[in-house]
Amino acid sequence: MMTLEFAVAAALFAGVVAYALFGGADFGSGFHDLTAGGARRGAPLRTLIDHSIGPVWEANHVWLIYVMVMWWTGFPESFAAAMTTLYVPFVLALVGIVLRGASFAFRKYSETLWQAKLFGVIFATSSVLAPFFLGTIVGALASGRVPAGGNGDPWSSWINPTALFTGVISVGTCAFLAATFLTADAARRGETALAAQLRIRSLVVGLATGIVVFAGLIPIERDAPTFWDGLTGRAAPVMALSALGGIATLVLLWRKRFGPARLTAVVAVAAVMAGWGIGQYPWVLVDQVSIAEGAGATATLQGLLAAVGIAAVIVGPALGYLFYLTQSPEWNGEVRGGVQAGEGAGRGASHWSGRLGN
Repeated sequence: MMTLEFAVAAALFAGVVAYALFGGADFGSGFHDLTAGGARRGAPLRTLIDHSIGPVWEANHVWLIYVMVMWWTGFPESFAAAMTTLYVPFVLALVGIVLRGASFAFRKYSETLWQAKLFGVIFATSSVLAPFFLGTIVGALASGRVPAGGNGDPWSSWINPTALFTGVISVGTCAFLAATFLTADAARRGETALAAQLRIRSLVVGLATGIVVFAGLIPIERDAPTFWDGLTGRAAPVMALSALGGIATLVLLWRKRFGPARLTAVVAVAAVMAGWGIGQYPWVLVDQVSIAEGAGATATLQGLLAAVGIAAVIVGPALGYLFYLTQSPEWNGEVRGGVQAGEGAGRGASHWSGRLGN
């Protein structure tokens, strides 16, 4: 039987999964921006990244705000405990998010070469650091290092095997998701050379991330036994689904089926996140505070569910339409009547090369 507390926790976790998918793809684009190479060689990829995430990168942070507000109001004591114990990674992650957004915008309007390069480095670096620190927060919560009183150690709580592995996994899954999405975008715009380059990136990053995900299970057995029991017990089918989704994505990328590969990549990442939630259940703070114990007042929980329902009706369709527009042929530079797609991207690449030089 679903309780009110469980319903609010499920709504909260749905926001976490949505942020991992949509925000994660944006963060992962920064990883590929960072590793794209010199200005001229990396210009086509950086142009594609700007084109792909430009309309949605700020909208995706709606999910982060949603998660924080739901946690704060629905489970206030656990929120306070996490904030006082994990304030270091929280601050570092939020600084990374702010710097990433500001530099992504400023890079477009830089007047000099050194400014464009500086903002580009800040955007790319912070896009890697922000998901890493968010991942360490997840690992700290899952490993039971956040006491209910909020007096946990501010350093060892997130500098430990489980948290650090989770941080690396977070960066890897973001990069894999972004590479798969960008490959499909490049292919749809007719940029075959860039699509081939991104296809190789996707395969390499996907294999590396898969290895890290399952290698990270080794220290979790000793470092986070309660979480380990949940992962290998009730969450095992979901983790198996994640593995199958990842393998299917690699196979589809190898066969150049980029559209379906995006769907299986989403399944793989969503299943990883679901595995974390199911493995941690019924705890908000593992071994410390359960969902039932940490829930707020009944009236507050009822109000939250009502707000979620209203937001689903008002905000959901608007976000869906925004994503629909970014995938439309007109937005992606595809011209009907036989004109080759991707001319706008080519002009954008020339713009990058001309501004930044070799």
